[in-house]
Formats: sequence, structure tokens, C-alpha cells
Amino acid sequence: MGAHTHLIKLSVGTESVDGLAKWQASRAARGADGLPRHVTRMWPKRAEEVLNGGSIYWVIKGVVQCRQRILRLDEVTRSDGVRRCAIVLDPELIRTQGALKRPFQGWRYLKPEDAPADLPPGREAEEALPDALNRALAEIGVL
Repeated sequence: MGAHTHLIKLSVGTESVDGLAKWQASRAARGADGLPRHVTRMWPKRAEEVLNGGSIYWVIKGVVQCRQRILRLDEVTRSDGVRRCAIVLDPELIRTQGALKRPFQGWRYLKPEDAPADLPPGREAEEALPDALNRALAEIGVL
């Protein structure tokens, strides 16, 4: 298996991992194949690395909280005639350890060694910590 990389993206307007899951379950967020997708203007130049085991890490309320495996990149053309990239995702949201992330535009590459670890099995169903506590723990490196 060759090199791989991840993407990281703000989940704008999402309050929680459950909120992201609900949005992705809506028809508006899915393609004809029923899989969730995120449509973006920029096509990853490192597409081969992203498709070689990469995930998209979602930043929710300033903290990385979950990831999804990237299945493929589809070219889509919207009604404005502009070609875009649909990042097609595995429907499973995998909760990760919290990691603070400042706001940024669009998506960015995320090196595997910089990606937060997945939560151990059984921990993903735990009640989410209050936002302020989550942020404070991430700031001091506990999460």
C-alpha cells in the first residue's frame, strides 16, 4: 500500500456528530447511489493518495469529532455548468478523539500522523462532553 493522506473540513452549521449524521441521511446530501457526498469546487491534486485509504475528518464546533472513509471522487456538473468534485463517503461516521481546529476555508490535506485517533470501541456511544469542557480539554492536550 502506497502513501495516503486525509482531508479535513469544517462541518458548517452542524452542532454535533448526530446532526451531521441526520444531514447526511437526507436526500439532499446523497447521490443517486444513496451514498453521502460532499461537493466542493476544488479537486484534490493528491487524489490518488486520498483514495488510498484516506478519510475526511469533520470539524464540528471547532473540534475534530469524527471521520468518514473516502470511497471515490466523482465529477459533477451543477446547473451553473461548473464542474465540481463530489467526495463520495462511507456512511459510517467514526468518532475520533477531540482535537481543536481553528476555522479555515474549504478543505485541507491532513497527514496521517496529524490525524486524531479513533475512539476505542464502546466509547463512541458515550454522552458527548459539554462544548466548553471539550474545548478546554483539547486545549491542554487531554483529548
